[in-house]
Amino acid sequence: MTESVAPRTQRPGVSLEAATQRRARMAEEMRQSKLIRRLITPEGAAIRLKLATAGERAGAFLIDVAIQWVIVIATLLGLTFVIGALTPGSANIAFAFWLVFFFFVRNFYYIFFEIGQRAATPGKRALGLRVAARDGGRLTANSVLARNFIREIEVGLPFQFALMGGDGASGWMALLGLVWSGVFLLFPIFNKDKMRVGDLIAGTWVIRSPKTKLMHDITSVPKGAEASSRFAFTTAQADAYGIHELHVLEDVLRQSTQEIKQQVAARIRAKIGWTKQAGETDLAFLEAYYGALRRRLEQRMLLGERKADKFDVR
Repeated sequence: MTESVAPRTQRPGVSLEAATQRRARMAEEMRQSKLIRRLITPEGAAIRLKLATAGERAGAFLIDVAIQWVIVIATLLGLTFVIGALTPGSANIAFAFWLVFFFFVRNFYYIFFEIGQRAATPGKRALGLRVAARDGGRLTANSVLARNFIREIEVGLPFQFALMGGDGASGWMALLGLVWSGVFLLFPIFNKDKMRVGDLIAGTWVIRSPKTKLMHDITSVPKGAEASSRFAFTTAQADAYGIHELHVLEDVLRQSTQEIKQQVAARIRAKIGWTKQAGETDLAFLEAYYGALRRRLEQRMLLGERKADKFDVR
C-alpha cells in the first residue's frame, strides 16, 4: 500500500513545479512583450523593436556619469600639475580652465556620442542600447540636442536645488528641487514607452541594440567567384543608399517577415535599376546588396567621405 501511495504523492508535486515554471515563463514573456514596438520605416519595412527598460537606462546613465567624473577629475589634476609647475601659485587659473572644461563635458558629452553613427554613449553601448527616432526616420541633430538639453532640467537643476542649504528659504528651494527631481527622474517608470521627458519632446526612444558581428551573423551569401558574378553591383548602385539605409536593411534582414523582405527587395531593385535574375531569391539579393553597401560605405569613409542616407548627394 505504501508503494501505491508514493507515486501519487510525487505526481502532484512535479506537475505543480512545472505549472509554476510555466506561469513564471508566461509572466516573463508578457513583461517582455510590453516592451515590443512595431515600427514602419520610411522605406515601408515593418520592424519589431524592443525598448530599453528603466533599469537599463538608469544603469547606462550611471556608467556615463562615472566616465564623466573620471574625465573631469583627471583633467583637474593634470591642469593643476602643469599650470602649477609652470607658474607657481596659479591654482585659480587651473580651476577656472577646469570649470570651463567641466561645463562642456557636462553639457556635450551625451550630444557628442549620440549624434554619431552609433547613436549611443559608452554607457548605452556597454548595455547594448542606442537612441532611435520614433517615426522610423533618421535620428537628426535637432532631436539629439533637444533630448539632451532637457537633461539639465531633469537632473542638473534639481541637484543644484538639493545642494542649497542655510536659511529657511534655501531649505524650501531644496525641497522643491527634490519634488522636481521626483517628477522628472521617475517619469520613465510611469509611461509605457520608458521615455524621459527629453525623449517625449525630441521624438526619440532608447531601444536595445545588442552587439553583433554583422557580416557573419546576417549574411549567408556564398563566397568566391560565384557570388561575385551573380551579384556584381556597380559603384553607382552601391552609392544609391547611405548609413541610415544600411541600418534599416540590417533590421529587415534580422527581424522582418518574408513579405517585408520581398517589398524591400523590390524597392531596392527599382531604385538601382537591377533586373531580377532567374533563381534569384529576395533574401539572397538583400544579403548581397547589404554586403556591397557596407563595403562601399567603409571604403568611402576611409577616403574621408560619409554618406548619411539616400538623400545625401555627396
